[in-house]
Amino acid sequence: MSDLVTVQGAVLSAMPVGEYDRRIVLLTRERGKISAFAKGARRQNSPLLAAASPFVFGRFSLYEGRSSYTLQSVQVSRQFIGLASLHPGIYYGYYFAEIADYFGREGTDEKAMLNLLYAAFSALSRTGASHRLIRCAYELRAMTEQGMMPRLFACTACGRQPGQGERWFFSQEEHGLVCSSCARRFSGRLYPLSYTAVYTMQYIVSVPMEKLFAFCVSQEALRELEKCTFAYLAANTDRQFRSLPILEAVNQETASD
Repeated sequence: MSDLVTVQGAVLSAMPVGEYDRRIVLLTRERGKISAFAKGARRQNSPLLAAASPFVFGRFSLYEGRSSYTLQSVQVSRQFIGLASLHPGIYYGYYFAEIADYFGREGTDEKAMLNLLYAAFSALSRTGASHRLIRCAYELRAMTEQGMMPRLFACTACGRQPGQGERWFFSQEEHGLVCSSCARRFSGRLYPLSYTAVYTMQYIVSVPMEKLFAFCVSQEALRELEKCTFAYLAANTDRQFRSLPILEAVNQETASD
């Protein structure tokens, strides 16, 4: 007989299987990323109908088989169903879940990534939140939690620390900051950063999780941050995220309205 296990986690994705079932991908604290079958979850009277859906956080009881899990019940702790009515917030939600899926591994401790995902969904749900800034913070912190934190507290070439009022650069090749003096020696692509943008990146990688999305920046600093973080994520991943082109197309439509 299969063993019954209980894990705390979130549904990253769900897809239909057969006529009434779903296959879900979970990010869990205890067992990392796992997939499970939710039998009958697409029936209107199923207790798993709403729980076996993306953006659901809770405690999941599953039967463990030889090669997969079967979902038995869910105690929902938070369900971000409100994201479905937020545009483009819903598309950011799918994108964040896809990044968590990319980095997630079975059998690993995913507590930090799970907390990050929860904090990001909570931030997206707040009225008036800057989705663009939330995305930058999420991407950079996700890479930090995966051991890919760039060097942001000193010049990677000479070791000098950033000072207020100075112009700095970000180097993909050096995985970190380069001061104005040392930038002349680099032939690769350099992304200019104001001190405000540098300080913002330092804040994102080091602040406690509960304070991660509790700040704002100027539009100029945000544009600098976007160019840097978008390029850094692309350089450190080997997948074209499916939800990203949709998200960017929706953002362009919103900007043109």
